[in-house]
Amino acid sequence: MTGEQHEAPSDSVHDTTADHDVRVPGPVPPGAPAAEPSGRRRLASALWPPRVTRAQLVVALLLFVLGLGLAIQVSSTSDNSALRGARQEDLVRILDELDDRTQRLEDEKSRLEKQRTELESSSDQAEEARKQTQEKEQQLGILAGTVAAEGPGITLTVGDPSGAVESDMLLDAIQELRAAGAEAIQVNGVRVVADSYFTGGGDDMRIDGTKVAAPYVFKVIGKPEDLEPALNIPGGVVQTLEKEQATATVERSAKIIVDALRPAKRPDYAQSSSQ
Repeated sequence: MTGEQHEAPSDSVHDTTADHDVRVPGPVPPGAPAAEPSGRRRLASALWPPRVTRAQLVVALLLFVLGLGLAIQVSSTSDNSALRGARQEDLVRILDELDDRTQRLEDEKSRLEKQRTELESSSDQAEEARKQTQEKEQQLGILAGTVAAEGPGITLTVGDPSGAVESDMLLDAIQELRAAGAEAIQVNGVRVVADSYFTGGGDDMRIDGTKVAAPYVFKVIGKPEDLEPALNIPGGVVQTLEKEQATATVERSAKIIVDALRPAKRPDYAQSSSQ
């Protein structure tokens, strides 16, 4: 035969779609949440709940402590710095005063080293020791207020027309003068020494129990170039007094006499430990 007769497909031909469960998505009910993509679910499961290691906790704690310390330091510096608004020339003057104090300490160190050398090298050590003892006695007498003294220094006069000056203000002046190298001080005829105290204020100002009245006149022996700037530093004694409507004047002098004396006291309990 010239034409081929095609056979009909056999029933045994396998239908590839018959073995798969093909599901046609039906309509989404109203109000039902839409299904999230699988990638979003994987990201959410990776982020929550958070997995924190011990090392991460330690680092976080250290960073917190460091930040807290820096915050406290910055706050303290910004709130308590008395020199924030100081001018450049005031800062320079304060630095000069600190340099002067350092130089005084160096001079004292050199003086003591010189005394030691003299004692070690002197042929008559007993006589040299006696001489130095007498000098030391004079020095201690000046510090204790039992010996009069004279030398260069300043006179600080504090006027108080409104009666606003309190005892702590005068005590601050004493402390500033001592820090600047004052060696002898008297106020209105009262010798001020290491154990002096100030009480009251206004019309009842007292120094070591002795009543004093304004104007308060400080006679101070020391280096004038150190004493005067110490009172005029920003936020210092002079500015504090002026804020209370008081007046404060400082005069340098080549010779200040401090002649108010205190009686020598014998200690009740302390004794010399030298044999």
